[in-house]
Amino acid sequence: MQKGTIIRLTDKGYGFISREGEKKDLFFHSNELSGTEYSQLREGDAVVFEVADGQKGPYATKVSLA
Repeated sequence: MQKGTIIRLTDKGYGFISREGEKKDLFFHSNELSGTEYSQLREGDAVVFEVADGQKGPYATKVSLA
């Protein structure tokens, strides 16, 4: 599991995570949440997640609050 911080949330059910040591932010969708609801997330929250490869590049999966 990797660690990161939510840096942006949208009203469309997705957001972006900043990863330590990485320049590019990682996309995540509310369908990839584990053990939490999208409405409970706030920008600045610490999260843990796994990285998967999709058609548009890597994205976060199994996202949960740290």
